Amino acid sequence: MFSKLVDEFAGLSGARQAALVAAGIGGIVLLSTGGYLLKCRIDDTPPKQWRKVGELTEIYVYPIKSCGPLVVQQIGCDALGPREHLLRDRIFMVTNEDGKFVTARMKPKMVLVEPRFDERFETMSLSAPGMPELRIDVRRLTDGAITESTVWGENVPTVDCGDEAARWFSSYLLDRDAGYRLRYNPREQTTRRKHGADTGSFHDETSYMLFNEASVSDLNKRLENKVPALQFRPNFVVRGPEPYAEDRWRWVRIGETVFRYRMPCLRCIFTTIDPASGVAHPDKEPLRTLKQYRQIPSLGESPALGIHLGLRRGASVKVGDPVYYA
Repeated sequence: MFSKLVDEFAGLSGARQAALVAAGIGGIVLLSTGGYLLKCRIDDTPPKQWRKVGELTEIYVYPIKSCGPLVVQQIGCDALGPREHLLRDRIFMVTNEDGKFVTARMKPKMVLVEPRFDERFETMSLSAPGMPELRIDVRRLTDGAITESTVWGENVPTVDCGDEAARWFSSYLLDRDAGYRLRYNPREQTTRRKHGADTGSFHDETSYMLFNEASVSDLNKRLENKVPALQFRPNFVVRGPEPYAEDRWRWVRIGETVFRYRMPCLRCIFTTIDPASGVAHPDKEPLRTLKQYRQIPSLGESPALGIHLGLRRGASVKVGDPVYYA
């Protein structure tokens, strides 16, 4: 039967043969694409069975990339990260005059910039050592003129926050009147492609990072100078599971909010900056110790601590919420 088909195919004109081959390849591509999309849909379907593992003990929101956090008791969750009206996670970033992002890796005392929001979550106030208070009306930025900035090699739409904010950050970080700008992302959805819809506004990786309290406790047993969980800049801190148990979680539920595991959080020189002093550790701790036992060979030399998550079902989370995994 097969040989007969081969003979019939050989007797066709070249154009007819080409058309049949193209149709066959097209069918294979369609089947492959359909299978891939189905697999993605299955992979992103939340499980029906969960195991309770602990409770949420801390929630941090970082309005400005690399700057200090807001500690909150409750927060909503959407695709771009933790959110309460105009308060959002890493929705601002400092850039140079050309729009390229600046982080505490270059300017460690950025971590000492303390943000606050008013009760309506519409006005942000900033303080820093030796600096006057800076107030920013976030409402006015939401309809501002769009400019382009760059974060991790990706172009992103931003709104410049004005000359007063530029002078404030330039004075604090550069000791001069110009050089740095503050930029804001006015969009409701990410335009970045690094991790698709799970990449936040100006985040390094995804919109959420979860940290297990016992993991930092285990690390501290190996350190002469102990470090707080905040040194690793998590959004969520969980109490209950054994150290590094989060490495094995593929789904996380906090209250009714559901997250999908995306990748381990790989640690860099940022972890050596003390969030209380804004000074980097001279011996590069705790990064040096982490490298001794938390490296993943397939991911290079950066050690892993904590996990990056992508939102799959949004709701509010609050301190004390039960945490489940699957």
